[in-house]
Amino acid sequence: MTEHERDPQAPAPAPAGETPTLLLRGGEVHSPADPFATAMVVERGHVAWVGSEGAADAFASGVDEVIDLEGALVTPAFTDAHVHTTATGLALTGLDLSGARDLGEALALVRDFAASRPGDLVLLGHGWDAARWPERRHPSRGELDEVTGGRPLYLPRVDVHSAVVTTALLDLVPGVTALDGYHPDAPLTGAAHHAVRAAAHGAITPAQRAEAQRAALRRAASLGIGTVHECGGPDISDEEDFTALLELAAGEPLPRVVGYWAEAVAGPEDARRVRDLGAVGAAGDLFVDGSLGSHTACLHESYADAAHTGTAHLDAAAVAAHVAACTEAGLQAGFHAIGDAAVTAVVDGVRAAADKIGLHRVRAARHRVEHAEMLTPETIAAFAELGLTASVQPAFDAAWGGDDGMYAERLGVERARTLNPYAALLRAGVPLAFGSDSPVTPLDPWGTVRAAAFHRTPEHRVSVRAAFTAHTRGGWRAVGRDDAGVLVPGAPADYAVWQAGDLVVQAPDDRVARWSTDPRSGTPGLPDLTPGKPLPVCLRTVVGGRTVFVRPNE
Repeated sequence: MTEHERDPQAPAPAPAGETPTLLLRGGEVHSPADPFATAMVVERGHVAWVGSEGAADAFASGVDEVIDLEGALVTPAFTDAHVHTTATGLALTGLDLSGARDLGEALALVRDFAASRPGDLVLLGHGWDAARWPERRHPSRGELDEVTGGRPLYLPRVDVHSAVVTTALLDLVPGVTALDGYHPDAPLTGAAHHAVRAAAHGAITPAQRAEAQRAALRRAASLGIGTVHECGGPDISDEEDFTALLELAAGEPLPRVVGYWAEAVAGPEDARRVRDLGAVGAAGDLFVDGSLGSHTACLHESYADAAHTGTAHLDAAAVAAHVAACTEAGLQAGFHAIGDAAVTAVVDGVRAAADKIGLHRVRAARHRVEHAEMLTPETIAAFAELGLTASVQPAFDAAWGGDDGMYAERLGVERARTLNPYAALLRAGVPLAFGSDSPVTPLDPWGTVRAAAFHRTPEHRVSVRAAFTAHTRGGWRAVGRDDAGVLVPGAPADYAVWQAGDLVVQAPDDRVARWSTDPRSGTPGLPDLTPGKPLPVCLRTVVGGRTVFVRPNE
């Protein structure tokens, strides 16, 4: 991909602070406005035109730059609808145990990390998953005390709903042993976990935090992600972390950040405070329950491998109060709900709010449910009725689905096969927004699309096109914008340029795929995401007409 020399007769380049007018040509432009488009004009941060190569000649002399795509693919930039940015950056710049093959290797990595960071007040790590280790157990506190030399260490499980810590970190949290979720010989959950997390993150300096946030957003940009939805809240981070992230993203050439703050709203004052933080909604990880991996997702029936039904944090009455207050204030509400009992509580609560203030008002607010993994036909129908957006993470199925995966271990094979039913959600008309929940699963947009299209349970698969839409336009619709996430005239110029192979149409139903490849269907193709094939490589990412990433040597 090269930039042509500017014609001396063309308008002067845009002044600093303005976006140049560009003509991109000689590639493949993924646009419903013209399924055969090869060129696109960007002006004032928006798409001005898409069309054919021949028609592009008329624009060439009236733009600041002409970019020869050299056959590259241009698509809307991805939106990751659920990210924890600082935690993602800390995982990128700190101790990541996601690749540890067994407990011994994990402990060795902790030992090496501690030795390499002698000045850190608290050692921070992430990503262990005992379900993948042959020992099938978490690191003990004694083992961690030994390998860290008695220093404070915070080490959350991959799902970030429980953590193992050292004695030295517990000593920094007075009264932690009396909190709910404290277990002397097991990972901490609930209030105890939140308390030690707050102490650990409180030791991070502003410079360390900015470094982590910048690292996470730069990684997102390098993967063609133009927007992330930051899911913050008092049980996850803190207000300073949240506001600093929004300020950083607004002040540097980085992906845009849409902030959600997960705190219950009881009235106008609470709603005003959420808005004053810069959040677009009191949503994200407002916990109705926990996670399956930590045995804290709330179920109607007991776990297959534990004699309990998990943990409920909010009931239907609390959900109803929050949704009603947010709707009255014109604020988007949302919840974290994974287990079937938690999803039922959300549905019952939202319906109660709709009965009180009006279904049309609740639907218009586009309230969200994060994760929404254990659904039934009844709760899927309720999502559609109530206008709820399902903000979901297909990589969860890739990581933990299948008859031999963690879901089956926790729930049994039959219940596990019902999880993450994306096809049923789409058939019911439920809006989908795809994300990663990074650092729970990595930022990986094309991998996410692949995971949905090749779901481990075949009846839950969706077409690549539907999955791609959920990861681009779906994220914009989830924040109430129907005019973005697609390359049509007037839309924001958020796009990515890709090195990709042949473009195809992939759908679970072969009859659909055959018709969609017929030129008469006018269906634009996308990269072949068949498992095992290389994923597209991002060459450039542009947000609002401003370049936020260019691949080196391009």
